[in-house]
Amino acid sequence: MEFTTGGRLEVRISTADVGKRVSVRRLNEPGRSPERFTDTVGVLDSWDAGVLRITRRTGETVVIEESSLVAGKVVPAAPARRRGPATTVRELQEIATRGWPARETAALGGWTLRAAGGFTSRANSVLPLGDCGLPLPEALERVGAWYGERGLPAVVQVTTGDPAEDERLDAELARHGWTEERHAVIRTAALAPLADTGADTGRVLLSRQPDEAWLRAYGRTSASAEDAMAVLTGGPSVWFATVPGEERPAAIGRCVVDGRWAGFSALDVDPARRREGLGTLVMAALAERALAEGASAAYLQVMTDNGGADALYDGLGFTTHHAYHYRRAPQG
Repeated sequence: MEFTTGGRLEVRISTADVGKRVSVRRLNEPGRSPERFTDTVGVLDSWDAGVLRITRRTGETVVIEESSLVAGKVVPAAPARRRGPATTVRELQEIATRGWPARETAALGGWTLRAAGGFTSRANSVLPLGDCGLPLPEALERVGAWYGERGLPAVVQVTTGDPAEDERLDAELARHGWTEERHAVIRTAALAPLADTGADTGRVLLSRQPDEAWLRAYGRTSASAEDAMAVLTGGPSVWFATVPGEERPAAIGRCVVDGRWAGFSALDVDPARRREGLGTLVMAALAERALAEGASAAYLQVMTDNGGADALYDGLGFTTHHAYHYRRAPQG
């Protein structure tokens, strides 16, 4: 790794390079390592109060004291950043569940039964993350009874492609007459490039609670407003974004920060204001907030028939991590 100009080590990065891919060398503390220096390559997420946070391609965040820097430079973006951060299907499912939490849950072995008054399939379906501990017919009977007590249909969220256990479960549910519906994908991306778009994020209002205008623009809470609010405001660290408009917000969005992950949802742009870059603007503002809280990776869930959203997310560097769909219990 070359840092020198004319044989001298130089620090050629500054706070103005936040969001860029950098390569730095720092001096190790005596006795902490047999090596004198450590090199780090990744996205410079932040540089505040004398501390740098750099996210590697693996999603690992490295914290570096400014006083230990001996060299640094901006380097071309690595293509691997476009593939999104590395993680397992199970980890991402668990994170997504915390980011869109049901009001009520119950465990059935490795399955989690979720209910929220019918507000969204994600919060009102079984998430199977392992063996349910029972023969499948008995497990499905218990699932049906649990949802029946709550006046809800029994639905299971099934991942396709990986792991193989979910493929087998999907086939077994189909054999028992559970119908397939609502196909979706979870997509991931590095977080820093989402904020580094040049958008004027000062136009975006951020808040911890959605106001009435935000909820009207979202427009999916009429069936159960109380349940919807519980899900929307649930999660480790939730932010709501609004771009003000005349009669309604020009655009809205939601982000939940959970450790290194930032989950984006509820992105909506006024049909009269589309093609103005407002979706990118909202994503950038929320990404800046998430970066400030220490996140480095982004995810979102989107239905497979949402072509307009796919074009936006493709442009922001999101790639598909895995797909899933739902299976609904047979009637009667």
